[in-house]
Amino acid sequence: MRRIMLFMVVLAMMLASIPAWADSGRPLEAALAAANETDGGDVGASGHAWVRLNQGQNQVCFAIEANDLTTPAVAAHIHKAPAGVDGGVVVNFDVANNGLSGCVSADEGLIKDIRQNPWDYYVNVHNPTKPTGAIRGQLSK
Repeated sequence: MRRIMLFMVVLAMMLASIPAWADSGRPLEAALAAANETDGGDVGASGHAWVRLNQGQNQVCFAIEANDLTTPAVAAHIHKAPAGVDGGVVVNFDVANNGLSGCVSADEGLIKDIRQNPWDYYVNVHNPTKPTGAIRGQLSK
């Protein structure tokens, strides 16, 4: 009986440690590369972005891995544009306050459009070396 109780306590602790955003919303992702930037980006840098869209809560959650940037990331966003074209920011991940993971508010209609047409949007990570974009990748399901 004690083993079962101990197992249940350990299981509850493990489940509580999973980020809340990890199990809610529509998952999307993007492979990030300097070569995807229209100006060449931060050569040699790469990464990955995981995004969860929760239309019912007007929330976009994200986790970004950025590798081999010449200077640390200072901004990250979702922009609207197809591959090879620069577009405007539609979701600001607020890296200054959230770091490279967190959740931000977004308009329900925008979330719906991103969910239905992820390839029309890209994740862009910026750093002081490449303020227009260090690494970039189109969202996909």
